[in-house]
Parts: sequence; structure tokens; C-alpha cells
Amino acid sequence: MSAERRLPVCSSMVSVVALRGTGAATQMLVARRVGAYLDGAWSYLAGHVEAGETGWQAALRELREETALEPESFWATSFCEQVYLAATDAIEIVPAFVARVAEGAQVRLNGEHSAFRWVTLGEAAALLPFGSQRELLAHVRREFVEREPSPFLRLAHR
Repeated sequence: MSAERRLPVCSSMVSVVALRGTGAATQMLVARRVGAYLDGAWSYLAGHVEAGETGWQAALRELREETALEPESFWATSFCEQVYLAATDAIEIVPAFVARVAEGAQVRLNGEHSAFRWVTLGEAAALLPFGSQRELLAHVRREFVEREPSPFLRLAHR
């Protein structure tokens, strides 16, 4: 009887969808990545959880570090992306968060991105390179745009 090898499952990353506006006028922030990982790809924000952080704290830190945005409201989504990473031969589970920002909030990118755009959710779906990202976007549309999100998902972030 041979031992079966199993892929490790980890959760060391988080993602953040930044939204402004309401209803049909909702826009999402996409940023063009720069560097070795996904260079040139448009995406929402994401990053690694640091020692001593919770997932939501990491998501809030990443939002602030990568864009200098401060959310008016901050939410867990109850959605996790599942991604196979060939570099580590592991399955990464990535919890997602939503940050609602003011209409006139100014974006200041750090060195992880070369450009940003506020786009409609339809435009975002066309730009995102992975199916799991589009699934998250569909969830966000359903649960945060087309209806009021559950108050149980709201995070105290200040």
C-alpha cells in the first residue's frame, strides 16, 4: 500500500474589492500589477497576512498601503477564492473583503502597481484574468451592490 501525497492547503493571503458609488453607478477600483507576480495584469487589491494580523486587519492594511484609501465602511464578504499556486504546489484559500470609499477619494499607488482605473463591474469582469476573480466579482455584485449587505459582515475598522 503506497502513501498518498496530498497538496497542502493554506491561507496566507487576502483580497480587497474597493467600491465607490451605489446601484448601477457603482464603480470598482482595478490596479495594474507590476513586478514578478502577474506583471501587467489588472486586478483588485491583494496581499499577504503578516505575523500578528487577522485577515481583516491585513486587508485593511493592504488597502491603505497600496492605494492610501480609507474606507467609509469595511466588510467581510463570506467568499473565499480558491487558487492553486504552482510555485508552492499548494492550494491557497483567499478570504475577500469589500471597502466602500467616498466618491472623491484620491488614490495614491505604491510601487506594487503602475496604474489604476475606476471601472464599472462589467468592465472589471472583462479585465480580471482569472475565473475565480470573476466569481468573486459576481458575489460582490449580488451581495454588496444589488442589495444591502448583511450587517453581520460589517467590520469595525477605525
